[in-house]
Amino acid sequence: MSFRRLAITTLKTTAVVAGVGAACVAYAAGIEVRWYTLRRFTVPVLPPGAEPLKVLHVSDLHMMPTQERKIRWVNQLAELEPDLVVNTGDNISNPNSVLPLLRAYGDLLDLPGVFVFGSNDYWKPRFKNPVNYLLPPQQQRHQPHHPDLPFEELRSAFTDAGWTDLNNAKATLKVNGLHLDFAGTDDPHIKRDRYDEVAGEVDPAADLSIGVTHAPYQRILNAFVDDGYPLVLAGHTHGGQLAVPIYGALVTNCDLDTSRVKGLTTWGHEDRQAALHVSAGLGTSPYAPVRFACRPEATLLTLVPRVNPISSQPGAHVS
Repeated sequence: MSFRRLAITTLKTTAVVAGVGAACVAYAAGIEVRWYTLRRFTVPVLPPGAEPLKVLHVSDLHMMPTQERKIRWVNQLAELEPDLVVNTGDNISNPNSVLPLLRAYGDLLDLPGVFVFGSNDYWKPRFKNPVNYLLPPQQQRHQPHHPDLPFEELRSAFTDAGWTDLNNAKATLKVNGLHLDFAGTDDPHIKRDRYDEVAGEVDPAADLSIGVTHAPYQRILNAFVDDGYPLVLAGHTHGGQLAVPIYGALVTNCDLDTSRVKGLTTWGHEDRQAALHVSAGLGTSPYAPVRFACRPEATLLTLVPRVNPISSQPGAHVS
């Protein structure tokens, strides 16, 4: 092949690669990041004979004041008529986002609910070197500074609506005739978790005990499992946010393995295990408003009696 022909071929190949790359970026930033979906899973964790319980798991909205499409989509989730809402944090990304967030939750605030906070309930997102996300969690740097988001206003809004604060706290709720026992931690990613404040075996009189945290670090998952919690809910990972088709996520932004970056799996420790659901969440940092092969999501978990192994149903889009 002549040098001229080789040069032309190289230029054409470069142009094609650049075009495909640009198309992927446009899709990730312009389409998928707003292509919200509802996932559905069935989880056999209730006592024999209990009626099914519908739990809506929402996480990582990272709400900005002008995100009207997200507000409308989340608002429609009340039409699912869940029995319980579990919110695993990172609700807001701007000091003016509390009221838009409350508009999004809308009628969901009238239902029984529990919540924990993530870092973006305390601090605004800041630009970070993307390379940091590829480092092991212990090598990532977290700059200390005073909270600059209205987290106490957010906490009051949730508790005034009747939702239960599980930040390093335990609680019991009666939902549809079932005695539910909860323990939660504040965000392990920024080391605000204090599991020792909620440690101890689950209540044997409870129909179901649920562990709730923002970031699914192994130390927290192990603690919940060791204390006998059969169901643990978390968020934080964004499902990897940028995934490789077929291969999956590259990172989890914590020490959880990528096979559990989102969805329903089983977490075992010592001689015990729990159903673990990690939500890929509904938002992103405003400094990285892209998703690829990892649609933003909420999840409807249908809890049923302990009979069959954990099973899943395909996700369904809610327009």
